Amino acid sequence: MSPGFLNLSSAAIITALFVCLFQAADPLSADTASSVGPEAAHEQQVLHWRADRDAGLRKENGWLSLVGLEWLGNGNNSIGSAADNSVLLPGGPARWGEIYLSEEGLMFTPDPNSGILVDGETVDSASLLADDSDAPTVVSHGNLSFHVIFRESYGLRISDTQAPARLNFEGVENFDIQYPWLIEGKFSAADAGQTIEIGNVLGQILAMPVYGYFEFEASGKLHRLAAIGDDESETLWFLFADRTSGRETYGAGRFLYSEAMPVKGRLLVDFNKAYNPPCAFNDYSTCPLPPLENRLDLSVRAGEKIFHADRSSH
Repeated sequence: MSPGFLNLSSAAIITALFVCLFQAADPLSADTASSVGPEAAHEQQVLHWRADRDAGLRKENGWLSLVGLEWLGNGNNSIGSAADNSVLLPGGPARWGEIYLSEEGLMFTPDPNSGILVDGETVDSASLLADDSDAPTVVSHGNLSFHVIFRESYGLRISDTQAPARLNFEGVENFDIQYPWLIEGKFSAADAGQTIEIGNVLGQILAMPVYGYFEFEASGKLHRLAAIGDDESETLWFLFADRTSGRETYGAGRFLYSEAMPVKGRLLVDFNKAYNPPCAFNDYSTCPLPPLENRLDLSVRAGEKIFHADRSSH
């Protein structure tokens, strides 16, 4: 049964939207929609997206590999598995080395003969780039590694390719794929320079650029979401919560991207691709939270459900 979503106005509109959707979805093509019908083609495209999502979670350096988050202080920070280090790692050498944090940046000096690698190389010392750069520096030993994150202060995000959460992962449960949750709605651009305050689980507030607003009809009501992005974006990002949050879906909301950028004041969004933020899988992420503007008075029973690490989704 249809939840009462906005009907696409004409065959011409839905054809154009599906061309846009399936051109962006490798290996499917726009011809798929016409050859098997739009609903069947949509299901195939979402299944392909879910397979990519599952593969990403299972990667050695994916969110399921996180095992720690430690914050750095100014000056010298000793790193290692021995209890007397200022930053304690869950394994590897007793002394990994030292990180010196100053206004000039972060300098790492590995302990001699420790076998520590910096971006896969043995070095005497190295400047560490944080995750606010294009390529954060990775320090590793065996199955353990860390990189620096910046969240108003610097910390080490620690990963283990053999983390039980990763090795025991059996997938994320999803709602059934529902064609009506592929919604084409109105898009209105935001004023130039407009931002929205986004909080995170650390209690920090960040101003993020608002590209505009997506308006759609569901269950007989009009709903609106603020879309995050800029002129360089290829898709728009939504952080949203709804009436399923904390019950059927993750309590701190879900993430979602549009299928493409707006065209002539219209935007295509597929709620079947709503997915859990990293914080749903571990305690070592610093996820942003949905702003008040994106808390929907609507039950979005589409996309990923709440993640239960101890229960198979198969």
